[in-house]
Parts: sequence; C-alpha cells; structure tokens
Amino acid sequence: MKPLFLLALLLAPALASATPWTAAQAVDTALRNHPDAAIARARVDAAEAMIAQANAAWLPQVSLSGGYTQTNSPMAAFGSILNQRAFSFALDFNHPGRIDNLNATGTVAYNLYSGGRATAGKRAAEAGARAALEDLRAAHQQLATEAIKALLNLRKAREATTALASGVRAYEAALANARLRFDAGQVLKADLLSLEVQLAQTREQLTTARHGAALAERAFLFVLGRAPEPGETVELAAADPDLDALPAPSATDASARPELAGLRERLVAAEKAVAVARGARRPTVNAFASYQHDRGWQLDRHGNSWTAGVAVDVNVFDGGQTSGKIRQAEAELSQVKELLRKAELGLALEAEQARLAHAAARERLDVSSQTVAQAEESAALQRARFEQGALLAADLIGAETRLLDARLRRTFAEADERIAVAELHRAVGLTPLAPRQS
Repeated sequence: MKPLFLLALLLAPALASATPWTAAQAVDTALRNHPDAAIARARVDAAEAMIAQANAAWLPQVSLSGGYTQTNSPMAAFGSILNQRAFSFALDFNHPGRIDNLNATGTVAYNLYSGGRATAGKRAAEAGARAALEDLRAAHQQLATEAIKALLNLRKAREATTALASGVRAYEAALANARLRFDAGQVLKADLLSLEVQLAQTREQLTTARHGAALAERAFLFVLGRAPEPGETVELAAADPDLDALPAPSATDASARPELAGLRERLVAAEKAVAVARGARRPTVNAFASYQHDRGWQLDRHGNSWTAGVAVDVNVFDGGQTSGKIRQAEAELSQVKELLRKAELGLALEAEQARLAHAAARERLDVSSQTVAQAEESAALQRARFEQGALLAADLIGAETRLLDARLRRTFAEADERIAVAELHRAVGLTPLAPRQS
C-alpha cells in the first residue's frame, strides 16, 4: 500500500498540470504571465510616476542642511562671528585666529510662476500615462489573439496527426487485404508495391506532423509565459463553447484601436512639450524663506537668523538654447502628427484585410465541409469495389488520399475561421475572450 501512496504523490504534479486548457483560460494566463504584459504594466507605473513628479511643482520644496567648519580665513571667520552674535571691537579681524562654526539651516521654497511650464508638464505627464494605458490595452489584445492562435494551431497540428494516423490505419488495412489477394493471385505485384509505398509516405507525413505538434505545444506554452515542465503534456479541452460561440464583431473599422488612442494622447503630450519649451522665455518667480542656527565653541557663542523673499529670474539670452529646444519640440510634434496619420491609414487597411480574411475563411469552411462529405462517400464506395476486386490499387490510393486531404482541409478551415474571428476582434480594437472583470 505504501508504494502506491508514494507513486500517487509523485504523479500528483503531473496530473495537476494536465488540466485541459480552454481558450479563455489560455487568454487569462497569457495576460497575467507573459513578459509583454508585465513590460506594459511597468510602463504604466513609470508614466504614473511621471505624473507624481509633475505634481511636485505645486508643492513647497523643503530642505535641511548642516555642517561644521573651522577656519582662520578673515572673511569666513568674520561671517561666522557675526552669525554667532560674537562681534567685539577687541577682535583683530586681520588675524582672527581659529574660528569654528556649526551651522544648521532649514529652507522652504515655493514656485509662484514658471511661465506655464509646470501646468504644461503636468498635462504632458497625464497624457503620457493615458497613452501607456492604451499601450497596455493593445498588448492585452495582441496577447489574447496570440493565445487563441497558439491554441488553435496546436489543435490543428494534433488533429492533422490524428487524421494522418487514421490514413495510416486505412492503408494498413488495404495493404493487408491486398496481400491476401496477392497470395491468391488476384492482385498484381505493382499494385501491392504501390500500396506499400503510399503507406510509407503517409507514415513519414505522420512523423513530421507529430514533430509539428510538439513544436506547436512549445509555442503555446511560450505565449502563456510558461516554461514546459519535465514530462508535461498540454491537454486541450474537448469542448470549448466560449471559443466556438465567439461571434464576429459588428464593427468594421479601426477607430477603436488602442494604438490610435495612444497616439492621440502622445499628440497631446507633444503639444504640451512645445508649451514647456516656450515657457522658458517667460520669467520664473519663486518665494523662499530660511531659518538658520550658528554655534561656535572657540568663542562660546551662538545665534539664530532668518531670510525670506521673492526671486525673479528672466532668461535674457542663452545663446539660442531655448530657441533650439522649441524647434526640437515642434519637430517632434510634427512627427507624432504624421505617425498618427500613418497609423490611421495602416490600421484601417488592417481592419479591412481582417474582415476579408474572415469572409474567405467562412467560405473555405463551407466548401471544405461539403468536400469531406463527398470524399467520405466516394472512399466508402471505392473500398467496397476494391475488396470485391473491381478496383485497382492506384484508384483506391487516390480515393483515400483525397479523403485524407479533405479532412485535413476541413480541420484547418475550422481552426482558421476561429483565428480569423480573433484577428478581426483585434483589428477593430476588441480583446477576444477578454477575462471578465470581478
């Protein structure tokens, strides 16, 4: 009993990892685990931190400083003596001796006017944060689509393997029947060899398909942001009603794409950056106040003092630096405008391509379904004729090949139609199978 218990413990992780995957679960896992989603979230955090930096312009700046010095410099010593309230006419200011001073100062400064730069900087930071959120939404849409595509590609690869395995079994049965009839002198050697060659070719295709399925499984785990565990096998749910019922979106344009919304926010940020650059030509007004304490042990005196006032700074001439920054900001604004226009044209084309691709996928699915029904009926008739000796092996091979090809085409058409729906969702700015908000 104990060995069975230990075996169960060892197999528990493998059993837990074999939970069948649905498309919705794959999308949710990809959005949580894939590095692209984490990178986009980090960019949102960075953009929000920029807002906090911009908001600092409306808050007072408080600083504390302190230091201890000793000097025999007449100028420095005279300042320390005055600050310590230790002035005396008896002092020889040409030779004050060694004077020490401990200084502690607290300063409060507040910007009263910055030429509009603070307000423009805050608006630019807010627009940048909104753009980062749109980038996150775009990353989620891309990852959701890629997760669905990876799952369907894995399903295609496995169903292709199943179809080829079915073809191998059909050829094996036909070959066994042909050998019996060859021994009875009812089948030519050439027909028997043709069946053997076709079986070998189908087995080779099956081997290739199995390798493709293994690669598709690894690609699926990559999209999920996971590394495969030793001995892990990805199990797909036999039924996936959410994916099967995913409707084609009614929207046919790209106006809701997050990429466009993000560029529009970057356009706002670029316009505010121009305002920041132009604000350097306006005066800056700051209010300040400080309080300090000085103490010296050589003269054993101390004193307190304060300073308060308003400072006005005007940039009269800076060698053209401000003009250069303004031109740079205006050029960057022009770039963003053209990037937005290019994106509008390109994404509109992408949405139309996705719509046409989905329409073509639907037509392929309808045609392939009819072809399979016809191929199955034809193959059944040909098998019966071959078993009765009324059909050559070459004709049977052709019928089986057409049936296998038709089944593969329908398998691929079914998956491609669902992939086209997911791509169409992304092309019009929607997230296919988005996780439900709790």
